[in-house]
Amino acid sequence: MRIYRLVLFALFVLGLAIRLCDLTDPPLDYHPTRQLHMAIIARGLYYQISPSADARQIQLAIALGNSMGQYEPHILDTVLAYTYKLAGGERLWFARIYNSLFWLIGGAALFALARRMASLGGAIVALSFYLFLPFGVFGSRALLPDVGMVMWILLAAYAFHRWGETPQWKWAVFAGVAAGMAIYTKVNAAPVIGGLTIATVLFTPGLRRAFRQPQVWAIAVLMVTPALFYQWFGMHGQTAGRIENWTVAMLYLLIEPSFYVRWLNLLQNEMGLTVLLLGVAGLVTAKPFSRAQLVGLWVGYGLYGMVFPHQITTHNYYSLLFVPIVALSLAPLGVLLFEKLSQLSLFWRAIVLGAALIVTAHQLWFSYSVLVGQDFRDVPAYWQKVEQALPPQGKIIALTQDYGERLMYYGWRKVSLWPNQASLKLSEKREKARKDFEVEFASRTEGKDYFLITSFDQLDKQPLLKEMLNRYPVYAKGDGYLIFALRSP
Repeated sequence: MRIYRLVLFALFVLGLAIRLCDLTDPPLDYHPTRQLHMAIIARGLYYQISPSADARQIQLAIALGNSMGQYEPHILDTVLAYTYKLAGGERLWFARIYNSLFWLIGGAALFALARRMASLGGAIVALSFYLFLPFGVFGSRALLPDVGMVMWILLAAYAFHRWGETPQWKWAVFAGVAAGMAIYTKVNAAPVIGGLTIATVLFTPGLRRAFRQPQVWAIAVLMVTPALFYQWFGMHGQTAGRIENWTVAMLYLLIEPSFYVRWLNLLQNEMGLTVLLLGVAGLVTAKPFSRAQLVGLWVGYGLYGMVFPHQITTHNYYSLLFVPIVALSLAPLGVLLFEKLSQLSLFWRAIVLGAALIVTAHQLWFSYSVLVGQDFRDVPAYWQKVEQALPPQGKIIALTQDYGERLMYYGWRKVSLWPNQASLKLSEKREKARKDFEVEFASRTEGKDYFLITSFDQLDKQPLLKEMLNRYPVYAKGDGYLIFALRSP
């Protein structure tokens, strides 16, 4: 047992160390739009509790933060704001520390659950995959609410398993609270939590007995109350619009075969089809109760992807919660692996151990080389330069990176946005039609004085816009930016 403790300790230390590499680099390495979204909100919250700052700066920071769309409760954002206050200023890299720790807490729950589902050896296999898969490394250190959501899903899964084994009140309350926090942190967890809950209830008390058990009702209340309260009082009527835009308007994708091909291609790129097939094999070899819960998680993930059919194929972090599901599915195969190893000679055990170390080292080196191979430390100065080139007066529309959030965060300047190519295609998917360009240009630039270009690759993809802007004089240009004066055609 001592050697297993050492292995477990080494896994967690390496898992934390790889996530803290290149700690202070700006958060532009992984879905920068989503990370900057939370960074702007966190800064606005920070300035609300920092009255010693310049009054104009406080007002601007709060206004920028309030201008961001509200997608989920401000949990990590608020933690960051108070951390900034204790640290004496913005230190955005604290987000990487917090989310890395959240992922490791989830890993501890995953290990404990996999050990009960399979064996100690199977739990080590599951934990290694969970900690060192590069897709998981990159996503779990990013400023995303999904990391905290995954942590709560794993805590809920462990509690549900214990409750299924011994239906005591402490496990019922634990399961309900953890499941409720997962959905509250990000409502995307609801289908996965729902699949897990239904599988557990159907396998243990059964459907008929479940309706007569106070513990089941307590779990249900604890699970749905926080999210319902937030959706009712916190979203201020935005929920219906989000469902219309991101689910109802995209349901036609579900009948297109290419949708499932794109989804599978994304999973192949991030995890590999071999691993997915091994995960399916793990379902077959799992113990009955464990198999029921794993099937519930897989079905929940499938329903989740159908609820968000656009994002599941275009935003890989939407599948971050699938990493622990696959990891748990590998645990039963770990049992077979370690049973086979026990029958081999010491020489062959050493060969297998060496191969496992090589695979782990390869995963770590790949993640490390990607993280340190990207350097964004000069980005803030560039956006500050762009902001200084902008006229102090007048309304501005821009074709720029990350929906204007780089300029907002590093330049403290908000502008109206001209849609990039991806946004135009998304609008066409929803509306099934394309507007006349000149009409759209006149509509979007009405009342605007200047047009800022910083994304020249996007400009090249929109030749009609490029031709239109050439009719206007250049107000200013520099390294990486171009500003047109719209009032003087």
